[in-house]
Amino acid sequence: MANEVVLGFFKDEAAADSAVEALKAWDKLDDDVKLSAIGILTLDEKGKVKTQKLGSRSVTKGAGIGLLLALAVGPLGLGTVIAGGVVGALRHKGLGLSAEDRGRIGTNLTNGQAAVGVLARTDEASMVAAKLAELGGVTESHEIAPEVEAEIVAAAPEVEAEIVAAEAASEPEAPAQA
Repeated sequence: MANEVVLGFFKDEAAADSAVEALKAWDKLDDDVKLSAIGILTLDEKGKVKTQKLGSRSVTKGAGIGLLLALAVGPLGLGTVIAGGVVGALRHKGLGLSAEDRGRIGTNLTNGQAAVGVLARTDEASMVAAKLAELGGVTESHEIAPEVEAEIVAAAPEVEAEIVAAEAASEPEAPAQA
């Protein structure tokens, strides 16, 4: 079954966080919806893309949503998501979004705004978009080409390993005990 990335743009990261919590609660209450890959996309103070994985802890889906969100924005800082070349080919393919789409998405992240991204089955995408709109988001959906999704799933374990390594390298060392 085909999947889509559903984006909901919110006024700030706190509103996006609240929307994610509401989505998780909705997912638990409604057996018709099963959300497993949710992320928040923001820009840091240098204008680089930051993604925060939420939802499923599945390596494949967790790393996948981060990649999908970063690919949706395009060259606005993919290196902050992953430093290696594992997504080089995907970067050129993107999600099949036009430059105009990527530019609009990037513009929607300025001034502290944030996006909630949800990987949803095509038959659930309109329900997810409606829920994000109900929660105060301005929504849009983008179908993912099956071949791009397959490449992301295949690359996800390597991406996850690079993210873990980068996070470990950025953590300060604990002081030595005497």
